[in-house]
Amino acid sequence: MTLARLAPAIFVLLWSTGWVVAKYAAVYADPLTFLVLRYTLAILLFIGFCLVTRAKWPTSWKATAHAVISGMFLHGLYLGAVWWAIGQGVPAAISGIIAGLQPLMTAVAAAVVIDEQLSMQQKLGLVLGFFGIALAVLPKVLVLDTGATPIHLLPVVINVLGMAAVTYGTLYQKRHLQSGDIRTIAALQYLGALIVTIPLALMLEDLHVTWNLQIVAALAWSVLGLSMGAIALLLYLIRRGQVSRAASLIYLVPPLAAVQAWLFFGEALTLPMIIGTVIAVAGVYLTNRKQRA
Repeated sequence: MTLARLAPAIFVLLWSTGWVVAKYAAVYADPLTFLVLRYTLAILLFIGFCLVTRAKWPTSWKATAHAVISGMFLHGLYLGAVWWAIGQGVPAAISGIIAGLQPLMTAVAAAVVIDEQLSMQQKLGLVLGFFGIALAVLPKVLVLDTGATPIHLLPVVINVLGMAAVTYGTLYQKRHLQSGDIRTIAALQYLGALIVTIPLALMLEDLHVTWNLQIVAALAWSVLGLSMGAIALLLYLIRRGQVSRAASLIYLVPPLAAVQAWLFFGEALTLPMIIGTVIAVAGVYLTNRKQRA
């Protein structure tokens, strides 16, 4: 099988592990501080990889700026907003529902910004995907302890803004970075993410990190599996096809994360989660299936 066929499945599997990593890392480090470490290591590794493989760097300041700016939105503002919101008490289930909005936001914005037209089949797939995600995570919302710390509006708003940031970053990537070496673009994008995240970490956190085997393992997987492996595949998918199709893969992440939570942490895997996963898979299939002329 070719990379074009395997890339979507590998991306979803890798990206879904981010929820497991976040659960481990949050115990030992402040979220934005952890992201600063993750981005720094990713930059160093990508630069080394680019030098060894003789990757071509952008030949103009304009192309370099486009890569850095896209990284500010795709990584810096997006992950920073989501991780901070979860750290402030937004439940993972609600954050997952918000994440499910991103493909719809991308599809609507793509039609306006880059004139990307969607068929009725793709529109149906996007709606089905969001409905499946809502059904999969709804049980977690229903069993929330009402006596626990209330969820404040600001973190939820920040979480939504994070999804808006990754939507804009995806479209920016599609418009301005259709050419150039993906390896060097990724390195510059993490530089952009670092430019955004360092000031936020200094302003909002105590830069707390408890160094042990767990945090090292979480950091290693975040850098190698997510920041390098998953993101390289995402950039490949965005460049190869419609941005709305690439974004629709995000629908499969929360259900897979729920399955992983069941396997690793013993969290309940309910019937609505299973049914929602099936519906989400059907939505992704409709959005990505090629139609006959």
